Amino acid sequence: MRLLIPALAFTLAACATAPSAPSTAGIAPTWDAARIEPILQRTQRLHLNADLSALTPGEREAVRELLAAGTRMHLLYLDQRHPQALAANASLEAHPELDAHRDLFRLNSGPIASTLDNTREAFLVVEPEAPARNIYPSGTTREIMDAFFAAHPERRDELLDDRGVVWAATPENRRRALAALERHPALDTLHPGLRARLETSETYLAVPYSVAYADDIFFIYDRLNAAADHVESGDAAFARYLRLRARDLIADDYEGGDAAWVTGDFTGNLNAQIGAYETYDDALYGVKTFFSLSLLVRDRPRSDELQAALADIQDVENALPYANHREVRSDIPVGVYNIIADFGQARGANTATILPNDAYLARQYGRTILMRGNILLNEEQFAETHRAFTAAVVQSQANDITAEGGFYRTLWHEIGHYLGVDQTADGRDLDTALEDTSALLEEMKADLVSLTAARILNQRGRITDAQLRNIYASGIRRVLQKNRPRREQAYNTMQLIQWNWFMERGALRFEDGRLRIDYRRYPEAVTSLLREVLAIQRNGDRAAANAFVDRWTRWDPALHEVIAQRMRESERTRYTLVTYEALDGSQ
Repeated sequence: MRLLIPALAFTLAACATAPSAPSTAGIAPTWDAARIEPILQRTQRLHLNADLSALTPGEREAVRELLAAGTRMHLLYLDQRHPQALAANASLEAHPELDAHRDLFRLNSGPIASTLDNTREAFLVVEPEAPARNIYPSGTTREIMDAFFAAHPERRDELLDDRGVVWAATPENRRRALAALERHPALDTLHPGLRARLETSETYLAVPYSVAYADDIFFIYDRLNAAADHVESGDAAFARYLRLRARDLIADDYEGGDAAWVTGDFTGNLNAQIGAYETYDDALYGVKTFFSLSLLVRDRPRSDELQAALADIQDVENALPYANHREVRSDIPVGVYNIIADFGQARGANTATILPNDAYLARQYGRTILMRGNILLNEEQFAETHRAFTAAVVQSQANDITAEGGFYRTLWHEIGHYLGVDQTADGRDLDTALEDTSALLEEMKADLVSLTAARILNQRGRITDAQLRNIYASGIRRVLQKNRPRREQAYNTMQLIQWNWFMERGALRFEDGRLRIDYRRYPEAVTSLLREVLAIQRNGDRAAANAFVDRWTRWDPALHEVIAQRMRESERTRYTLVTYEALDGSQ
């Protein structure tokens, strides 16, 4: 069954304010097709066609509304990432002959491309990529903002709110923000004191997302409420979540929707991740969240199987190498889903999600885990993983990696976010204390907890020795890099740290241009690194965290580059361009 969005989006645009058309003046290609083709030749084209045959009539209508919301939210994400992204997108859509440039734009969610040697370059005539992205004023640097906060510490929390942009306090920007309050009076009610701050703040304005993107947010608000109406009779809990999330978006406070999402008993076939959660794109402070929407259909048999795996979660928490253990929920909602469509930051080959991230919400309500089955178990994706692993390790260990091992490692990675340190010893949230290093350490903690969980499950007889070896092999493949990471690449950087640590502890050895895994030393290497990471998180010292990262991110041409070159030579594809049947394959 196909649920296509283009006609619906046209209809809805007639009854809601559409984004204003950006100026495309001066937008032109800087790369020719010959420059783009080597990247596209290394790009796997993955078309996702989820089975929607089990959907009820109401769910089908809800899907249409949610696809429309996602399409608008994707534009917001592009705008957050680069000040000329929307103009570049409009320019490319107006020039059908620029197919290769359009593919490159979709692959990179904007006009800045990652090259084969892992540099970032503009392929259109636009401003260079900057750490400020489009959520801080153009030209803003860390040094400029730190100096302002030193002089005005009382404004730090306001300006670094995770769901607000920072605008220069110009008369034009002040009028623009206040005009949004006039068009949408509900914003005044839901943001007490905001009008006064917008009228009086100097140098910088802290503008909530609901105000900065007001017309788009209210369009999405209407779509979520309409979707809720369609599923009310068949899945009342999902309908309540959609309505609460709609309100969350105009209040910039997600507690209501997150509570309903995590604790609700969804009886239907659908689930959806909606809103601004992850901070990976904020290269200045690592605190601003970016928009995403994932629309998912449940795989019931696999979901029921995974729910049973959570019985051992407290045992894993108790085994972690730190002293401040806590009681954790064993009734975390976990499900396997197939992607109908992803938008914004979620678009791509994302394998799984655990949300919400806010420590106080996780403590109060728990978290939900969404495993993306049609990515995790995709044969083409695993074939590329296996090729790289075979190129990197000694021949006798090349078949240790399996798709199943990757699936369960990913599951426990997501659970790992729920375990271990969730705030500093003095009560600060980790993202507040560690800022741009917080995400890197949190992802590394989750990786290491996953491998610890596998060892415990094996000791308890839940998984076999062969399955443990498969999970360990998946953990090794995850850390091996094809290029030296850039510091702002949180995932790649924390993976390089693990690679170096495992070499130092003897879990990996370099033999004749390949790596040999010492499975006997692997558990101790994992435990010792996890102990270090948990201690850094607990201490909440950003300078110490950065010193740790600097120490363990060395790149040795005689080691790392040799393995990286072998993996690059083995690869058929490096990037993944995802399209969706539900969007007519056009996005």
